[in-house]
Amino acid sequence: MVDSSNYTSSKFAMPKLKFSRRKLLATASLAGLAPVIANQATAGHHSKKAKATLKKGGVMLFQGDSITDAGRNKKDPKPNQQKSFGKGYAWMAASQLLISEPNHKLTLHNRGISGNKVHQLAGRWEKDCLELKPDVLSILIGVNDIWHGLNGKYDGTVKTYEDDFNALLVRTKSALPKTQLVICEPFALKCGAVNDKWFPEFDKYRAAAKKMAQVHQAVFVPFQSMFDEAVKYAPPNHWAGDGVHPSPHGASLMAHFLLHSIQVS
Repeated sequence: MVDSSNYTSSKFAMPKLKFSRRKLLATASLAGLAPVIANQATAGHHSKKAKATLKKGGVMLFQGDSITDAGRNKKDPKPNQQKSFGKGYAWMAASQLLISEPNHKLTLHNRGISGNKVHQLAGRWEKDCLELKPDVLSILIGVNDIWHGLNGKYDGTVKTYEDDFNALLVRTKSALPKTQLVICEPFALKCGAVNDKWFPEFDKYRAAAKKMAQVHQAVFVPFQSMFDEAVKYAPPNHWAGDGVHPSPHGASLMAHFLLHSIQVS
């Protein structure tokens, strides 16, 4: 479980505010909602490990699909550079880490690739993960594993997803036994490309990701629960226009939420 007790004391936290729904929906930014949504979203989520730790000189890797990719430059990716991170939640989280801990000399990588499913992560894992030797590895994967099946481009099932994910994590822990794992919950908001055909099957993918976090003693980041809380304050398309890819508002909320699963020491 992400430790929600620190949301008002952490260096990443925002002050407690009282909100009027009418006032919130009239504003251009809902960033102040982040701690409120985070506290509600973490309720009932348990993990054997509350936070991953980045120490001085630490290396963190963000992995996943287009949500993590976010338009990054993939030709010659370099750590700590915005163009190599794209414009999504990974860059927002990484930039906050770099700004807040300038003396820690952190090395932060993004290797998300649009369209990837778990087996495609596995196909590039040696170069795009193991060779980078991350101290903290964050993985957000799963939406394409169901989406591409729904549109006829993939015949994998939730069992395929779970089995592939488990094999990938076993391989990672064998090669990098000291690497701390952060498993992010795949999410979908009911708007745009996301319709009733996604459910209840998509919930099984979410459950599989949580199971992998428990089995492999990883930090679990419940993004779906976060967005389920967020839509109480603004409609789904405010957070992700097509139901899958987050808007700047959605990405900002994700970054804030993810940072509370990481501590820097």
